[in-house]
Amino acid sequence: MVYTGHVKNGVILVDGPIELPEGALINFEIASESEALTASGLTFAERFAEVMGKAQNLPEDAAESHDHYLYGTPRK
Repeated sequence: MVYTGHVKNGVILVDGPIELPEGALINFEIASESEALTASGLTFAERFAEVMGKAQNLPEDAAESHDHYLYGTPRK
């Protein structure tokens, strides 16, 4: 079973209540920031809600031709 948590003042704190037997051995690994976001249970839309829909004055084919506008590649 996988649990998420964080470090506070050098101590690992598990997010949410869990019941483990006293003296249980545990393993842990440090997750990257993107892994931590995924583990948080938030959807892509929830994670980026603050910036979604903020772009203005984009060309009508921006989605289809983003490589052209970003990198100068030929339009598809």
